[in-house]
Amino acid sequence: MAKKKAVKKKTTPPVTTKKATKKAVTLTDVYNQVAVMADTEGVKINVAETKRVLACFFDVLEDYKPADAFDIVAKGLKRAGGRRR
Repeated sequence: MAKKKAVKKKTTPPVTTKKATKKAVTLTDVYNQVAVMADTEGVKINVAETKRVLACFFDVLEDYKPADAFDIVAKGLKRAGGRRR
């Protein structure tokens, strides 16, 4: 009896898609975003001033217990969600 020839199945190579690698947000990125949002016609504020104010905010926040600090941040986020931008 003749042996059947093994037929090699054609396999398509796996599709390699580049995952969009997100760059981690840095504190400087946040400072820059805040400066852009805060700099309006009525209020002129630059990045250095923004960094100073936010650094003071973090200094004050550091004095609280972690649970209280997170509560303050959560309340701020809730308030920010309610405002229209």
